[in-house]
Amino acid sequence: MAEAEHRPQLLIFRPPPVFTAHEDEFSKKFDILKAYQSPLPTDLFITTYAQSVKAVLCSGASPITADLIRHLPSLKFVVTASAGVNHIDLQECRRRGISVANAGVVFSEDVSDVAVGLLIDVLRRISAGDRFVRAGLWPVIDEYPLGSKLGGKRIGIVGMGSIGSEVAKRLEAFGCTISYTSRKKKLSTSYPFYQNVLELAFNCDILVICCALSDQTRHMINGEVMSALGKDGIIINIARGAIINEKELVRRLVNGEIGGAGLDVFENEPSVRKEMLGLYNVVLSPHKAAFTEESFFDAFQLVVGNLEAFFSNKPLLSPITDD
Repeated sequence: MAEAEHRPQLLIFRPPPVFTAHEDEFSKKFDILKAYQSPLPTDLFITTYAQSVKAVLCSGASPITADLIRHLPSLKFVVTASAGVNHIDLQECRRRGISVANAGVVFSEDVSDVAVGLLIDVLRRISAGDRFVRAGLWPVIDEYPLGSKLGGKRIGIVGMGSIGSEVAKRLEAFGCTISYTSRKKKLSTSYPFYQNVLELAFNCDILVICCALSDQTRHMINGEVMSALGKDGIIINIARGAIINEKELVRRLVNGEIGGAGLDVFENEPSVRKEMLGLYNVVLSPHKAAFTEESFFDAFQLVVGNLEAFFSNKPLLSPITDD
């Protein structure tokens, strides 16, 4: 008990996967306040620690809302174990002077690998072929639909940040032509830049969604963009599900108005629209693009580093700042 009193308190409402994978190491460094294991109702648990808790560890499964922040008057630091921060009310954090840090770029390479994997799978029908063989159809059906070559495809990257840059680097090695749209033109790359996603879609065969979810990007991939991409176009999403108008995407996939999709994220996770489950040209993954032992260890180290920096009044390692 005395040892716990000397460790900084860290409040967790629902354990992020990175925390679960390294819980023992976290517990050696911090006094973990586990709201998810408490017999107390959450609001009473919050009240119990409201005056003492200065730091919260969160993920997409435990949003940090303005209402929650108002019930934690001593809160000064929010750290998320994810790269995305759409589950944190950044405006309220700024208003209250609460620092925020994320997982930085530790997941970028692994997520980019999955983006490329999903694309190859859709083009070459790997998962569809696996189902075909397992169903015993190979001996009785002579013909199997042709796939499509990856090399030479025109790839449009939506969001040329850390993940987008890694996706571009990988697909360029396959012989693809890269262009992109982003909040602003990147001086660090010579890829052609388009002012908006509609212009990009008109000039691409494939869109790879790598941007953050915000009010501006919600349903950004809409019917107009899908029409611009064309009936043979493919959409890959390893960002956030709500960036795509999922209902419209499903309608077009069912009606053959778009070529295919590879999705690691969905609009209402973990629910997936049932129409997609039987489509051979759709590859589905359960929002696990970042899930590797290596990236989890790197994320653990970064989260701990940010927490130790905060409690020591040192600069954060991966702060979220206004830009």
